[in-house]
Amino acid sequence: MENMFHMQTLLIIAAGAVATYLTRVGGYVFITRMKRIPPRAEAALNAVPAAVLTTLVAPAAVTGGWDVSITMAVAFLVGLRLKLLPMLAVGWVVVMLLRHVITG
Repeated sequence: MENMFHMQTLLIIAAGAVATYLTRVGGYVFITRMKRIPPRAEAALNAVPAAVLTTLVAPAAVTGGWDVSITMAVAFLVGLRLKLLPMLAVGWVVVMLLRHVITG
C-alpha cells in the first residue's frame, strides 16, 4: 500500500488543482468587476470552446491511425448538419465499426 502513492505525484496533482482553482476564481473576479466586457475580451471568451476542443482532438489526429482519421472526417461532415450529441454518436459508431473491421 505504501508504493501506491508517490509524494511527488500527489504534490503535482495538488498544485494543478490549486492552479486550476485560482485561474477560475481569478477570471470570475476579473469579469465581475467590469461594468462592461470589452469586445476583445468577449471575442477571446467566445473562442475558448474551440480552443479546448482543439486540444482534445489534435493529439488523436496526429497519433491516431486510419480509423481515427476517417472518424474525424465523418464527424466533421456530420457536425455540419447535426447537433453535438448526434455527431458524437455517429463518430462513436464509425470508430467502433472501423476498429472491428481493422482488427477483424
